[in-house]
Amino acid sequence: MAGTNASGSDTAAPYEVDECRGVLRVYSDGSIVRSSKPSFDVPVHDDGSVLWKDVLFDPSHDLRLRLYKPACASASSAKLPIFYYIHGGGFCIGSRTWPNCQNYCFKLASELHAVVVSPDYRLAPENLLPAAIEDGYAAVKWLQAQALEASDSWLADAADFRRVFISGDSAGGNIAHNLAARLRAGAPELAPVVVRGYVLLAPFFGGTVRSKSEAEGPKDAFLNLELIDRFWRLSIPTGETTDHPLVNPFGLSSLDLEPLDLDPILVVVGGADLLKDRAEEYATKLKAWGKKVEYVEFQGQQHGFFTVDPNSRDSKRLMLIIKRFIADNSI
Repeated sequence: MAGTNASGSDTAAPYEVDECRGVLRVYSDGSIVRSSKPSFDVPVHDDGSVLWKDVLFDPSHDLRLRLYKPACASASSAKLPIFYYIHGGGFCIGSRTWPNCQNYCFKLASELHAVVVSPDYRLAPENLLPAAIEDGYAAVKWLQAQALEASDSWLADAADFRRVFISGDSAGGNIAHNLAARLRAGAPELAPVVVRGYVLLAPFFGGTVRSKSEAEGPKDAFLNLELIDRFWRLSIPTGETTDHPLVNPFGLSSLDLEPLDLDPILVVVGGADLLKDRAEEYATKLKAWGKKVEYVEFQGQQHGFFTVDPNSRDSKRLMLIIKRFIADNSI
């Protein structure tokens, strides 16, 4: 409804210009409204077999991470690998506290028999890229401090700081890629922490030239083209395009990955995911450059199938593939 200001001229009420999954709304006056309700409102399946707690890892930005470990883990048992799971949401939505994220982390901790680290990061449009990437880096630097201090027995008694794997889902997969490129093989700057590999789950990459799967993918896809464009519009730095180095690994100004010494990378994507071609191109190019990369495509599956239905046959198969990847790269 229009109003009138002190000078007598009409002023239009702010109207919605962008909306993401019902939890983020951006208005014409620049105001932003976030719902406290998650877009995936499912029950949390906490049966007590996995212990968890929250930790503040970046006081300057009030960022927390959630730690998980099997309840059977103890100081007297063998140390467990550490598996980062960085949530997705197009850099605009999502949280370690959302039920779908928590349920998947329960499964990861239980079935991989690992300590799982699920960090939050600053979201757009309030915080444009590279904020999320820097927060991902801060989350792994936090682990280095834990390894050096060993002051938290809850973590130190269970975790093997020399077997760390960094995974991410969608936007989290993008963060994992950028960490791999920044940290290089073994992540020497994180010593005594040793990173052994990366798992990119349907990584959220972009580019100004449409891929075939983006251009021809179904309009009713779980992650459709309109939503992909909206996420990028809300998250990339002002004045930039989707060929930005943090968005497109192969853009004109992107870091040259060919000469880099990288840790092993597992790339996973659904065959019906509009991001499929970008994930496949990423794996194909890195393989051609001699990197240790494994590409796994699940026929007919959409974006995020493993968290949407973590008990499906393909989700269970994916868990076994991740478990093997960890075993193969822990020697």
